[in-house]
Amino acid sequence: MPLILIAGTGTEVGKTFVASAAARQLRHQSIAVVARKPVQSFASDDHETDADVLAVATGEQPHTVCPSHRWLPVPMAPPMAAHALGLPPFSIDDLATELEASMPAESAVVLVESAGGVRSPLADDGDTCDLASRLPPQLVVLVADADLGAINSVRLSHAALDAHDVLVYLNRFDDAVDIHRRNREWLTTREGLEIVTDPEALAARLAAIY
Repeated sequence: MPLILIAGTGTEVGKTFVASAAARQLRHQSIAVVARKPVQSFASDDHETDADVLAVATGEQPHTVCPSHRWLPVPMAPPMAAHALGLPPFSIDDLATELEASMPAESAVVLVESAGGVRSPLADDGDTCDLASRLPPQLVVLVADADLGAINSVRLSHAALDAHDVLVYLNRFDDAVDIHRRNREWLTTREGLEIVTDPEALAARLAAIY
């Protein structure tokens, strides 16, 4: 079944928003979709984690989206959070193996949301790029903020993911904002990247893979 990796150029670029919006669009088209977050770290007073948001979008349970032992209530990169909590270290293979074991029995689009930027530590021995190599996904959706700095962050992240098929999602895109339009044009014409800027276009791309 199609496995789509939702990655980001950094923290707080909107990976969870993009993944959940795409999931809702796919379900609206009667396409089965599930979400998985191999590990998540968050502030202990957060009332809604990424897994909670994804679960609402797909109709699953939060602990199906992210296994209970991978909920780390410390706002640090996951392996650092685990260390701070006195938990044992874990590897990219551990996360991938757990992900593979959680695959649904029925055919579905599987959205796997990573944590942090593509080079942020995801496990003790690797990052999102390493997870992508271990899986591998049919497509990587690279989420970036559409504003100033987008070109630099997208180019750096895309280069790190150069072994994979990458689609760039410019989040918070506003066609009335000049820098947003110019960033999209530059990334499309100068870098030759595939760019989408809304959940409907992303869902159409994912439906085509399905």
